Amino acid sequence: MKFIQGCGSEWMQRAPKRLFEPACGTGRLLYALVKKGFRVDGLDLNPKAVEFCNARFRRHGVRESAFVADMSDFKTKWKCDLAFNTINSFRHLCSEREARGHLQCMGEVVRPGGLYLLGVHLTPTAVAPSETESWSARRGHLAISTHMWTNERNTESRIERFGIRFDIHSPSHSFRITDELALRSYTPKQMNRLIQSSKCWEVAATYDFGYDLQHPIEVDASTEDVVYVLRRKPE
Repeated sequence: MKFIQGCGSEWMQRAPKRLFEPACGTGRLLYALVKKGFRVDGLDLNPKAVEFCNARFRRHGVRESAFVADMSDFKTKWKCDLAFNTINSFRHLCSEREARGHLQCMGEVVRPGGLYLLGVHLTPTAVAPSETESWSARRGHLAISTHMWTNERNTESRIERFGIRFDIHSPSHSFRITDELALRSYTPKQMNRLIQSSKCWEVAATYDFGYDLQHPIEVDASTEDVVYVLRRKPE
């Protein structure tokens, strides 16, 4: 959240007031930001996640601003100052048409001069890509450990399949959820071409998943984790 706010200060001429999150899920970040005084909106393809998000807003007297939509094909009647999707959800769009459609839809939502913070796990070409990833989180007595591993990489179709496992523990219960994800792959060059083809974005800066505003990175053939700070071009 500090990174989102910091990008607004660092890369915009005026402070952002209205924020938008495509693929917002249950709205964890949106709720945290609305408590900071921002006006927020979000979309997700999962109706249950959207209802959970809006129910939390409703309980706390906040405007119910999440809606169900496909992030590759949607429209809004309003514009925002800054949008963010920093956790690789973009790669769930499994075709070039959907990915370009998303960037163009976002170009209609974000005002000229505004930002879109887009996090992507790239496929490096100069080094071997990472094959596993693990992380964990805890809230009170609830703990979740997540492990993700590569099942298949198809360079022709650019679809990568990953196994993912969640181990959930509470004082009274423990269980495991296992699933598979299909994600579109991007080399650094492929990502640059996609951004250019949208015709509405320019890259203002790039960071890694450490989200350290004092240390931007240069994306090269060995880079994997990137947050693109995209600036909306003038209309």
